[in-house]
Amino acid sequence: MSLFKARDWWSTILGEKEEFDQGCLCVADVDNSGSGQDKVVVGSYMGYLRIFNPHPVKPGDEVQPEDLLLEVQLQEPILQVEVGKFVSGTEALHLAVLHCRKLCVYAVSGTQGNVEHGNQYQIKLMYEHNLQRTACNMTYGPFGGVKGRDLICIQSMDGMLMLFEQESYAFGRFLPGFLLPGPLAYSSRTDSFITVSSCQQVESYKYQVLAFATDADERQDTEQQKLSSGKRLAVDWVLNIGEQALDICIVSFNQGVSSVFVLGERNFFCLKDNGQIRFMKKLDYSPSCFIPYCSVQEGTINTLMANHNKMLNVYQDVTLKWATQLPHIPISVKVANFQDLKGVIVTLSDDGHLQCSYLGTDPSLFQAPKVDSREINYEEMNAEMKELQKIIREATKTQGILSYSIFLHSFIHLTLFLSLKKCKVAVQKPSLAVCVQAPLAVTCDQFVFDDLEPDSSETVVLSVFLKENCSPSELEGTCMVSYNISTGRIYRTAIYFVDSSEGDSANALGFQFLTGSKTTLLASKTSQRYRIQSDQFEDLWLVTKELIHRLEVHFKKENCKDFACTFSGSIPLQEYFELIDRHFELRLNGEKLQELLSERAVQFRAIERRLLTRFKDKTPAPLQHLDTLLEGTFREVIALADAAEENQANMFQAFAKLKSATHLVIMLISLWQKLSTDQVAILEATFLPLAEDTQELGWEETVDAAVSYLLRTCLSKSSKEQALTLSSQLSMPKDTSRLKKNITVFCDRLAKGGRLSLSTDSATQQASVMPGGCATIPESDLEERTIIPGSTAMFSSDGTCLQKQPEKSPEGLKL
Repeated sequence: MSLFKARDWWSTILGEKEEFDQGCLCVADVDNSGSGQDKVVVGSYMGYLRIFNPHPVKPGDEVQPEDLLLEVQLQEPILQVEVGKFVSGTEALHLAVLHCRKLCVYAVSGTQGNVEHGNQYQIKLMYEHNLQRTACNMTYGPFGGVKGRDLICIQSMDGMLMLFEQESYAFGRFLPGFLLPGPLAYSSRTDSFITVSSCQQVESYKYQVLAFATDADERQDTEQQKLSSGKRLAVDWVLNIGEQALDICIVSFNQGVSSVFVLGERNFFCLKDNGQIRFMKKLDYSPSCFIPYCSVQEGTINTLMANHNKMLNVYQDVTLKWATQLPHIPISVKVANFQDLKGVIVTLSDDGHLQCSYLGTDPSLFQAPKVDSREINYEEMNAEMKELQKIIREATKTQGILSYSIFLHSFIHLTLFLSLKKCKVAVQKPSLAVCVQAPLAVTCDQFVFDDLEPDSSETVVLSVFLKENCSPSELEGTCMVSYNISTGRIYRTAIYFVDSSEGDSANALGFQFLTGSKTTLLASKTSQRYRIQSDQFEDLWLVTKELIHRLEVHFKKENCKDFACTFSGSIPLQEYFELIDRHFELRLNGEKLQELLSERAVQFRAIERRLLTRFKDKTPAPLQHLDTLLEGTFREVIALADAAEENQANMFQAFAKLKSATHLVIMLISLWQKLSTDQVAILEATFLPLAEDTQELGWEETVDAAVSYLLRTCLSKSSKEQALTLSSQLSMPKDTSRLKKNITVFCDRLAKGGRLSLSTDSATQQASVMPGGCATIPESDLEERTIIPGSTAMFSSDGTCLQKQPEKSPEGLKL
């Protein structure tokens, strides 16, 4: 428990699901009791007006029913409440309530009660003003130096200051260069209004200048009428603070000296009457509200300032004197005097937490409750021990599938060592860049070191994690080191890292990816064949790649020169085409959402222009439900933007799955046709032309163009096909039927003896045909219709091609 926690003197929760703002709290002797005891006045956006008189029996007690003097629901939301001398003919305090389109002034009075329930309070409407413009906030004071009464100034949402001399409307003036309303305050010493404009400037306007300026109700836009009678509204002084202001407060605790306090988003300003900065403090937190409350030492002012960290700080000018913890984030803070306690801090949160507290250091004493001692039941412990021993014995007897229970975190920690060897000069400013392919990511991809001396080293620790919920197509990463030596040349070296942990040999091995899918590897006991099966087709790629890599490493160590991996059977194009269709469907959805979003954005801007025209009109006209249409269109734009963002994420995952499946298909084709390294490179360039997929240039049209080029060049049936020209412009196709047909024909022509080559010469083409093959690719019914082969295939590790009937199982490969 914090020693500097605000001591709760009285608190309550106002209503249910009500909202409050900065101007909804006021503290004053609103009922004119004459005792000097303040009352707490609170208004809400739900239209509820409440008046409290806190007097707890003990500090921290719950609110009593008699603490609530008055609660009434008005017809409109309450923007701001103020207490002042607002009725002519009397200097009694009255309550002013500001609504969106109305200003009401009430008299609060109480009658002596004859029973134990206490006095009865009621409000009486003295007068009201119907506003022609939507109000934002208000301020009050003795404008023009009047004595014994307060005038009211209301700022509208379109920048008009409307001044009321109690029961009558005086005049209205538009602020120059207005865009959005800011906080407004009145300085009685200089008789001026101070606000903060959208240009992030503190501006001061004299009351006399406002009174003699051109009337806002008669303002015209023509140049001739601009030069007619009436003066142009001129600003008294301007100060640029470089940020938006949250609140303005003007106080004068010493005779003849007043200060203008401005609370910004990150700074706190204290200004003189002429706009010069008296002092300024940079805040290391986000403030929410403030109030200057007294002057303890001559020439200084104490200020209470709350922030979004639930802290209340006490400053003497710029010096922090005290800090205390609050149970909520206040949006308004006041200082009140009650009968039992003077200088109570009253805070209000945006969800209706009203609290009266005081500062103190008496800690809340807490005693831990006694723990009930429980006797040990040895019979239950023995039974549990026997059950656990039984489970252990059954687990040790289990044979067959080798099961690994490995708990992997989403982060894989890697340690890289950078050492300088065989170099007699120092290396200047070496830098290390780490790159992995999406959806993998690293915690830090750039490292910069100090100069390395000969035979010295540096160690880097980083983590690789899965950024999206889909399996990666590559587990390899690249580390690039750049450094300078005295020759002035830049040297680079590449380091590759990949997980190559060894495991025990067994008949079967299961893998579970971070995405949740499972893959099983089965080894034949009688022949050198492996079977790989998985719930998802694309998840076969990583396991198949790692298996072939480890087989090659193993037989290379054994000096087995006749080792070869082969694959026989049909290419699993059915599942591959399903991934293509899914990816293409998401691209179509993205294009439709983009068109709908553009249409709704145009509609939204058109409604905004019409509303702006209505608001700028001198004679207010009905909105004709334009505000309702604007709100509905805005919701549609937000919903479409969220749908487009979700579709983009789904398309990213679909493309990652498509890349994994494409890698697998390329590997199977290379093993099936025993392609050389150059031919595999052509195959990869054909089916993996893009590192990232975009809406403008997608995978489907790019691969379709590349496959069509191969079918018309090295895999052409005759010279007529070689003479055909391809379109030089790529565009998004209507469907994937042409692409799937070209891929099927591509595989069929490879099966008929075609070989991949970048040369289109017929002699070169014939020389590239394997012995026993056909120089001319025969006609096939496969080119007239799309045939989807099965999903089961096998290859042998001893180089012999094996034939076996397909089995019904999840998507799998037999090796």
